[in-house]
This record gives sequence, structure tokens and C-alpha cells, in this order.
Amino acid sequence: MAIELSAVPKDYGYYMPAEWEPHAQTWMGWPERVDIWREKAGPAQQAFVEVATAISRFEPVTVCASQQQWKNARKLLPPEVRVLEMSMNDAWFRDIGPTFVVRDAPFSGLGNTREVAGVDWKFNAWGGYFGGLYRDWTLDQLVASKILELERVPRFSHSMVLEGGSIHVDGEGTCITTEECLLNPNRNPDMSREQIEEQLKMYLGLEKVIWLPYGVYADEDTNGHVDNIACFARPGVVLLAWTDDTNDPHHEHAQKALDVLSKTTDVKGRQLEIIKLHIPGPLYRTVEEAGEVATREAGTRLPASYCNFFIANGGIVAPSFGDKKHDEAAFETLCKAFPSHEVLMIRHGREIVLGGGNIHCITQQQPAGINSGVNQILESTRAQFERLCKSSADNSPSYHPLQVTQSTQYLKHQPGRKKVSSRFLVDSHFSSDFRNKQNT
Repeated sequence: MAIELSAVPKDYGYYMPAEWEPHAQTWMGWPERVDIWREKAGPAQQAFVEVATAISRFEPVTVCASQQQWKNARKLLPPEVRVLEMSMNDAWFRDIGPTFVVRDAPFSGLGNTREVAGVDWKFNAWGGYFGGLYRDWTLDQLVASKILELERVPRFSHSMVLEGGSIHVDGEGTCITTEECLLNPNRNPDMSREQIEEQLKMYLGLEKVIWLPYGVYADEDTNGHVDNIACFARPGVVLLAWTDDTNDPHHEHAQKALDVLSKTTDVKGRQLEIIKLHIPGPLYRTVEEAGEVATREAGTRLPASYCNFFIANGGIVAPSFGDKKHDEAAFETLCKAFPSHEVLMIRHGREIVLGGGNIHCITQQQPAGINSGVNQILESTRAQFERLCKSSADNSPSYHPLQVTQSTQYLKHQPGRKKVSSRFLVDSHFSSDFRNKQNT
């Protein structure tokens, strides 16, 4: 069983690493709720397959599906993706999975000098019995402890309500969050801002917390998670979901975030470099997309943002939304921000945002460590990371302009190449194959 630790992680030397540090694997859930996902979650499942397939190019992926959906998930996902049976209320593993932390450890023959543990926060479905998205989240509350049990890493339990999408760290002691979410009375009404900040510092090994006023406009499901409006690209560099349209209500949110970020420093005293990542749209839910889902009304604005991407071992997996102009601009911005990474944009990002989030929300990275996963995962991770380092050293990666074709929706950038190719991640053959699998 997983070791239960009573003291706080910081007392043991644990801290939350940056998302670009080496991973052992990525965890995902499997969507099936008919009151969240349209058409019995079929289109959402296709989008999840795209994400899992893209990430598996860079690192091992484990997808957890319910007893009722395990066979379907195994059929639809590629063979290199591991599929486990696990009960859950919905598939947002960023929020219901553990927050992994690491600490320096004595030298090991495995070649890794870090130990991994996990923080198991309290979860209340983004608002509790009256304000949350659903009223029974008992299965979600068990997901983090189940993952830590499976991986046999130490578990720190906390009674504070916190979702993984509400925090972003640089791995050096600086965190970004939003007042809209963490100070919302539907999370921890008995805790002050100072008390919440102190718990973040003690459980994530932080020294400084930067508070943005709001998340992305219309992000009502999560009450403004930070992972949709801002994220670290590397220490001292922040990507910000931006719009130049002063008539867009999000402009006020973005401007207030810019005001805070431009006037603060990180824990090392560096002035933050801010990269504007223009949002798409604005996009609205269509009558067809609302469909039979009673909780989703046609005409409501979607909280679509390119900041909601995933950093893999040498790769970036980001959403596209069918907005050609902004999809291509986001691709170029991400290539510049991550010159040593291969950038992939999946085709059906809109399908995930219809459920209330995007790629970062449905994934949870597990850091590499001497006790993190089986040796096979560690060896795979090490090989992938060494390949990335060698590629970076040999090719002196630099940004190259996007070569656009008229039909491009999946965009691919490989670091250090003279040409950048662009194509669908999920082409017509894959889509047909997916439909055939669904019908068998």
C-alpha cells in the first residue's frame, strides 16, 4: 500500500516540479457522463483518443475507464496506451488526480536522484452540493489515492479543496493562481487568502504565490482556473491568454492579469517575460452541440484558450478550435515559446471545451523518479528525454515559420528542422477507423 505521511511535504523536502521536467507517464480518465458530454460522450471519446495518441508519441500514457467503459476504451485507444479499470464520476484528471511532488534523493543505480510523492486534495466538483457541476463526486474523491496506491508512492492527504487546474508552478518556488477560483466561497469559505497561500507553500514547496484576479471569461464551470488563462513556459516566462479586441469581455480579464504579471517578479527576483497567446473566437455552443445535454445551453460562450495545453517529454500537445487564423497564430507562438519541443495541435479541441475544459484539464503528469512507476516506464522516459537533449544539442533548435496548407487543422512542429510540416493528427482514415471501432 502507499505510505501515508502525516507531516507536510515541505518538511520532507518535497516540492511541485515544473511541468516541463521529465515525466514517468501521463494519467487520463475516460469520458462517459451524458449530462456533460453530448451524444453519449462519443465525440468526446474521439477527442480523448487524439490526446492520448499524441502524448504517447513522447511518453507512456495510462487511461482509466469505468467497468462499463473499459472494453470500449481498450478498443478505441491505440495498443501502446495502457487502459486500467477505475471508477470515477467524470474524466478531469488534472483536478481529481494527485498533485505529484518530488524531492532530492540519494544516488540510485537507476540513474535518477528524485523521489516522488503525491498530494491528495479534497474535491467538491468545482463548487459543492449546490454550486458544483454534479452532486455526487464520491468516486472522483478516490481517484488520487487509487493512483498513488497503484504507483506505491507516499501520499499526503489534505482537507483543503483544491483542483490541479487552479495552480501553475515554475518548479523554482513560484506559483500562479486566480482569486476568482481559490477565493471563491464555494471552495474553502472558512479560509482566508493568507491561510490558503500558506497551505500552498507548505504542500507544494512554494515561496511565492502570484494572484491573478480572474480566469478566462466565461469559464464558469471551474470559476476561472488559472490553467486556462496563464501558464509558465519556463522560469521567468509566462504565456497569457490574450485578446486585442477591446469589445470582448475577456479583454478586461486579460488586461488585469497583464497588469499583475508585469508588475511582479518571480521568487528569484526576475521580471516576468509575458508572451501573449491570442484566444480564438469568440466561440459559442451551437444548437447541435447542446443536443440532449440538459446542462448545456445553445448560445453560451465557450471558454476556449490555447493556454490549456500539455507539456510532454519533448512535446507540446495543444488544442485547435477550427478557427484557422487563431489556430495558426497559436501554433507559431507555441513553437517560439518551446523551440526544443515538437508541437502538435489536435483536431477536436472544441469537443473537449464543450465539456468545460481542455487538454491540460484532462491530463495529469507523473514526474520521473526512483520510486515513480515501474522500471519499464523509467527506462522509456529516460530514453525519450535523452533523445530530446541530443536533438536540442545537435540541431540548435530554432523557430521556423509554419508552412500552411488550406486543409491544415493538425499542426506539427519538429525542433531543429529546416522545414516544418503540417498535417492532420487525426486524418480521414483515422476518423473512419474510429467510427468503425465504435460500431463494432
